[in-house]
Amino acid sequence: MAKQKIEVGSTAAASEYKVVVTETGPYHIYGSPPLATQHIVENEVGESWNFEEGRHFSTEQEPTSLCRCGASKQKPYCDGSHTHHKWSPKLTARPEALLDNIDITSGDELTLTDNSQYCAFARFCDAGGGVWAATETSFDERSRRLAIRQASLCPSGRLAIWGNGSDLPYERHYEPSLGLIEDDAMAASGGLWVRGGIRIVKEDGTSYEVRNRSILCRCGESANKPYCDGTHAALRWQDHIEEKTKMTEKI
Repeated sequence: MAKQKIEVGSTAAASEYKVVVTETGPYHIYGSPPLATQHIVENEVGESWNFEEGRHFSTEQEPTSLCRCGASKQKPYCDGSHTHHKWSPKLTARPEALLDNIDITSGDELTLTDNSQYCAFARFCDAGGGVWAATETSFDERSRRLAIRQASLCPSGRLAIWGNGSDLPYERHYEPSLGLIEDDAMAASGGLWVRGGIRIVKEDGTSYEVRNRSILCRCGESANKPYCDGTHAALRWQDHIEEKTKMTEKI
């Protein structure tokens, strides 16, 4: 058996946690990790600044099947729509590690690594003039703190920030958990946020690199499946999960 690839700075979750990407259908969730909506919250000048947790969903069923075609009427759960919905389930992500083929931005105190094919368009990197500029001016304490915050908040893991001379990036601690990203500013729903080193594997058992943070496509339209590539934002794709919640509360 091939050795499990683990991204630098990440730790694999306990073996019971697993996301299986089925070949032509949903994600199968094992280990009952917590699942909740995660809303992107803006600061006072309209920049992506934090996440706010919303509605929780059960993952007690083993496995729990979550929609990845974008067409289920019971989101986030699969209702079989993938069998008749026009979409491509083909897994197109390259097998390289996240730190392969990266762009590097260097500053006096920090180095930023950037793999843009994993951009999920959450826009945390834009705050305060941008993480790239903040990295370049990381001799300034305020810029240094901002760069670390921005890069470590990038939910897809596209960005990582490193202290110069360090072998490990700055990483936030995440318990094994799943998030349904909601981008209210873009009027769009984002991908499935996989956190805390949960393994993502193909149906044949082939494992993707274990990462502390990554985002899987939920709209069915990413060109980098199973990962999100931000297409949901361009399409203004919505899962209407929170709308259903509000309607239920009114009743």
